[in-house]
Amino acid sequence: MSGNAHVPVLLEPVLNGLAIKQDGIYVDGTFGRGGHSKAILERLTTSGQLIAIDRDPQAIASAPAELTNDPRVTLVRSDFAQLSTCIGERGVLGQVDGLLFDLGVSSPQLDTAERGFSFLRDGPLDMRMDPDTGIAAAEWLQSVEEKALKQVLFKYGEERDAARIARAIVSARADARIDSTLQLADIVASVVPAHTRKKHPATRTFQAIRIHINDELGQVEAALRQSLDVLKAGGRLCVISFHSLEDRIVKRFMRDASRESEQYRGMPDVPAEFRPRLKLVGKAIAASAAEIADNVRARSAHLRIAERL
Repeated sequence: MSGNAHVPVLLEPVLNGLAIKQDGIYVDGTFGRGGHSKAILERLTTSGQLIAIDRDPQAIASAPAELTNDPRVTLVRSDFAQLSTCIGERGVLGQVDGLLFDLGVSSPQLDTAERGFSFLRDGPLDMRMDPDTGIAAAEWLQSVEEKALKQVLFKYGEERDAARIARAIVSARADARIDSTLQLADIVASVVPAHTRKKHPATRTFQAIRIHINDELGQVEAALRQSLDVLKAGGRLCVISFHSLEDRIVKRFMRDASRESEQYRGMPDVPAEFRPRLKLVGKAIAASAAEIADNVRARSAHLRIAERL
């Protein structure tokens, strides 16, 4: 995956979905390593504007000079659950022509062992997207009750062996603190035989703990709600998700926002505040076989697009 660290997923469908105007205002709510941002910027004239947001300090620090030195670009270190605040502070609330969210963990985060996201590389068991806030995964695992751990593994990892894995983790920590990624991966593998899985046995466990530690689904829900206040009429919302939990939230939000409120559904005169606020644009888009061959991270990606009414 390291070879794909700077390859933006579903790039052309995103650019088409955003329907970029040369003098428009665009927000990349998940800057990462700037692949999507760079491509958006290339389509803007000198009067265009790009606001890029990321809560990972390494993402902001690694932004290329061609972006940081461009007067059209504003880089903001924040989680995207603060979207309205970030955009409001820059005086363009309700004026944004396009908004992009590329959800989940980035390839550079997975490739950096010290971040603790990967079960394939030994490193401290951290998993925080913003290392300056919250508690590390190791700290959480040290004190979480077995029942709560099982619930997290089942809810956020859709892990069918959640009870067995939670029991093994609690048993292991009684003997020694679980401080490293490979420690945790080995514990999971010891109770979930590899031959029963198409992927590494620890895949779902790591996903679940990461989602919990970073409140990823809560962040997505908050950002989606705020997108309605951020976008102007005709503005486009593009969201890339990588697993069913994220995609379910995005699909439900876009569906519900594209309908009248239930109590007024089918009525001829619907008050403005209860009318649809989004229009769905096409169906979910998956990566082509050619893109997946070039960028393995794209294999589970789905893009959904909606337009602000």
